[in-house]
Amino acid sequence: MTRPYAPGYRIPVELLLKAYSTGVFPMAESAADPEVFWVRPETRGIIPLDGFHVPKSLAKTIRQSRFDIRVNTDFRGVIEACAERRDQRRSTWINGPIREAYAALHERGHCHSVEAWREDALVGGLYGVSLGRVFFGESMFSRERDASKVCLAYLVDRLNERGFLLLDTQFTTEHLKRFGAIDVPRRRYETMLADALKGEASFA
Repeated sequence: MTRPYAPGYRIPVELLLKAYSTGVFPMAESAADPEVFWVRPETRGIIPLDGFHVPKSLAKTIRQSRFDIRVNTDFRGVIEACAERRDQRRSTWINGPIREAYAALHERGHCHSVEAWREDALVGGLYGVSLGRVFFGESMFSRERDASKVCLAYLVDRLNERGFLLLDTQFTTEHLKRFGAIDVPRRRYETMLADALKGEASFA
């Protein structure tokens, strides 16, 4: 499902929230491409909140308290870092209109960042959209080993503590499968989404 926006076009916040509530999300071909298209996958990735797996090496890192984990203290820093090109990632789908749209969602209280800090430096993090009792994970980054993984573990704990029912990862990867991510058919996902949108859970 695609529908491009013209260069420089801003994605209206209400349209973005409506899209998420129906199982649709925006992407771009690359960070340099000014157009955005809408995606509704036939198979959706989720991490069951009662089935999150913490590998032994990550559990050790968490016990060491290597990072200072913060929430929503540098949202723009996180999304900009997620959009950066790196040696292992030559391009990303986070373009200008998407950064602007999620910054607007953050200001409205529907988009959040979980951040890993060390000695006042942002070294890892993730961001995503909260709606009802759903958290839609968008992207993550690491500048130090395990930084984003610790943020993911913190995110799952926070979602469980605050009554969330669904953690959407959009797609699954081998990396996410290590933590318990699974694929679900679109019809099943949309039923889960509708159930989780009933009621409210506060992330911030």
